[in-house]
Amino acid sequence: MLTRRQFSKFIIGSGILASGNPERVSATPASPAQSASPDCDLLVKGGTVIDPGQNLHAALDVAVKNGKILEVSPDIPVARARSIVSAKGKIVTPGLVDAHVHVFEGMGPIPVNPDLYCLERGVTTAVDTGSTGYAGIAAFKKYVIRPSATRIYALLDINGFGVMMGLAGEYGNLDWVNSQSTVRAAEENKPDVVGIKCRLSRETTGPNDLEVLKRALEAADASHLPLMVHIGDSYSPLREIISRMRKGDVLTHCLNGRPNGILDANRKLLPEVLQARQQGIFFDLGHGSNSFDFDVAEECLQQNFIPDTISSDLAATSINGPTFDLITTVSKFLPLGLSLDQVIERVTVRPTRVFNFGVELGSLRPGTVADISIIEVREGTFVFADTDGKKRTGRQKLQSAATIRGGRLYVNRSEDLVNS
Repeated sequence: MLTRRQFSKFIIGSGILASGNPERVSATPASPAQSASPDCDLLVKGGTVIDPGQNLHAALDVAVKNGKILEVSPDIPVARARSIVSAKGKIVTPGLVDAHVHVFEGMGPIPVNPDLYCLERGVTTAVDTGSTGYAGIAAFKKYVIRPSATRIYALLDINGFGVMMGLAGEYGNLDWVNSQSTVRAAEENKPDVVGIKCRLSRETTGPNDLEVLKRALEAADASHLPLMVHIGDSYSPLREIISRMRKGDVLTHCLNGRPNGILDANRKLLPEVLQARQQGIFFDLGHGSNSFDFDVAEECLQQNFIPDTISSDLAATSINGPTFDLITTVSKFLPLGLSLDQVIERVTVRPTRVFNFGVELGSLRPGTVADISIIEVREGTFVFADTDGKKRTGRQKLQSAATIRGGRLYVNRSEDLVNS
């Protein structure tokens, strides 16, 4: 686990730059002449603000005070700030929210370090989706949620152990799929727990998928939380699964190319999928190592079906490709025709409509917590791959330059993870 002390070399605290790459982003104390009466701690200067939740896309400065957004306005005088961050030539967004990660580092072969792979790459808030269930949530809170600089929430896997052991067929023993224990753990660990999770792939459930779903829905109902349902090569047809889901639930891995997906044999969206969206069920990307197919994505976009949230499904199996991180995942939708505003919306304000985080996130509205991402839009030729090895070429790639989490600035070491 990257500790706060280890990560502090990337931190600017109290207006002092500890370390970082000044060519990528810089923060400098205001001069004595400028600082006669500063009324903000940090000023993000000269960037283009994209805040879809407020319909903002303009050249604006962002002032931060006491860990909250103080003001978003054009040409805020530098004399008002104790420290100044230059965002010239970059976009400034609400802190990115990754609605699907696995970050219970040290527990099994799948989860990764949240600060290295989330905060250091532009993500201020991450939702761990079932790395553990009722058996391990207390340890997850103590050893990951509390010490991490990244803001982390959890979905409880309906299986008590989640993906900690990294074994196939873990839902084969239904004794571990315990609704009552899951409800008790969810209630005892709110507000850190914001949902329930079940994984309905054939290799996970065998023929038990509908029974697992039934128990997960019971737990979600009793704890008054949304249920995230993982699909991809399920034992039962998707229509049998999605017809049981409720308003506010989430279907993840929605653009996978495996059997029993959201397209029929004629590559048209299933009627049940369209009905589910009308009923208020959310659709999450969940890229991961085997759950994003460019062909499926293009077919869906041609039918005006866009995921509600874009997420990475960050895990040890995908951090070295094809996922890499959330910012790379987001970039893959630009050559598919989505605009900057559309992709930023799906990693800022949209996840806040899915989960109740207990604090207003995904916005730069004055008074909200100062979670901010500063992003470079690189121009060039970039080749992106899906999880089946199919490739698309784009002319733009997003790259994290810096992240502000609760008013504290972290200078990122984002690498160029896609060949140019």
